[in-house]
Amino acid sequence: MSSFRLSRRAVLRGAGSIAIALPWLEIMLPERRAHAAATTKPANHFLAVFEPGGIVRNGANNSGDRWSPKGTETDFTLSPILAPLAPIQKKLLIVDGPDMNSAVGEQHQAGIIAWLTGTKQAVASDGSLQYSTGPSIDQVIAKKLYTNQKKKSIQMAVRWATGKSHGSLSPINCANYDADNNSPIGPLVDPQTIWKDLFGDLSSGGMVDPKAAAALARKKSILDFVDKRYDALSARLGASDKLRLQEHLSKIRELENSLQALPTTSATCTQVPNVNTSDYNPHPAYSDNGSVVDASTDMAIPKVGKFMMDMMVMAFACNMAPAGTLQWSDTEAKHTFPWLNLPMNQHHHFYQHDGGFQPAECEKICNWYASQHLYLLQQLDAVNLGDHTLLDETVVFFGTELQEPPTHKKNNMGFLLAGGGGGLNTGTNGRWIQKKGESHNNLLIAILNLFGDNRTSFGSAGFSTGAMTGIV
Repeated sequence: MSSFRLSRRAVLRGAGSIAIALPWLEIMLPERRAHAAATTKPANHFLAVFEPGGIVRNGANNSGDRWSPKGTETDFTLSPILAPLAPIQKKLLIVDGPDMNSAVGEQHQAGIIAWLTGTKQAVASDGSLQYSTGPSIDQVIAKKLYTNQKKKSIQMAVRWATGKSHGSLSPINCANYDADNNSPIGPLVDPQTIWKDLFGDLSSGGMVDPKAAAALARKKSILDFVDKRYDALSARLGASDKLRLQEHLSKIRELENSLQALPTTSATCTQVPNVNTSDYNPHPAYSDNGSVVDASTDMAIPKVGKFMMDMMVMAFACNMAPAGTLQWSDTEAKHTFPWLNLPMNQHHHFYQHDGGFQPAECEKICNWYASQHLYLLQQLDAVNLGDHTLLDETVVFFGTELQEPPTHKKNNMGFLLAGGGGGLNTGTNGRWIQKKGESHNNLLIAILNLFGDNRTSFGSAGFSTGAMTGIV
């Protein structure tokens, strides 16, 4: 076998400063790992999805655990709450039972902080509770994978900062923390702002933006500068790598050809159609106890959430960013669920504990979130990348800030992983692994390992003992 190897950062260089990034190729791996690459997709994207309010371990009328599956690790039936995910079960890894030991601080704030950081909540010299004392894994992964994408990461949130934070960034609603200085990162909440930021430079109301058109024109036909270099490289590649490179360059050529008519499209990257969200106010009036209700905005949550999921999927398909986070709300979740026929004067936090724990209503809300998770995963799985899908090279991590709503307990948590990036092991029909009593920090380490980060500890000291087994 040839000893010729390429760097993962290799590019095809043309005249001047023109360069085309190469796709992942087997020849970029050390020789001893090249054979294994045939069955393991690189982890190219990470997506964290936050669902507020915990899970339901004891249903209405003491009906028992409504979240955990029934059966064995590889042969199980999804629970009532997770049942909507059945069509995508084969690409799920259910991680059942870890303890979020690092969630030390205010009961809700500490939970959302620890979810992705594995750190205790910081305490100021005056005793006031602050943010995280470390970075979140999405930002660590984004820093590692970022090359020349439009963004390092994308943060979106639906109906966010609903209660005491009054629409502002706060430890009670912040999940993301910078990889360099641990500073909190707030999400974008206006769907129109997100759309314009990600896709608006392609066209505007059917009219081509002259500056955008000029920039796109400069990108046309850049393959003309690298054809000879492609021929030279192709001659040194194996059959599978040669096919990958040809498909990569063909897609770029398709993208170039499509620039003749905006918006820009390719086989996998298309402009997300804008959605009318005039009935949705991303910055409505807020009250500490959720007594101020914006009926129109609450009713539009499903539509806006779908719009945001579509934008996140296409941002990944267009390689605009390597990492993203979608928050369905903050930890207070003081908004209503009229589309579920739940009363307009009662919010999610009311069902959790403000009005006494109401498991039937909490289960109904959790079940709806599971249906939204299904849509997201199916959209990722629908992006065909040749011999695999976008979901196959992505790791999706679903989590919440606590386990038991009435007590705020954070032991015996329930988490979901989905996808296949980096060797995430979902088996042939999905897997359900039980990790009761193990620190969730170990799960964060295992996720980082999927992206080539081989650290053995993460988060606040004393909460991790190494990567959780069973993830790969």
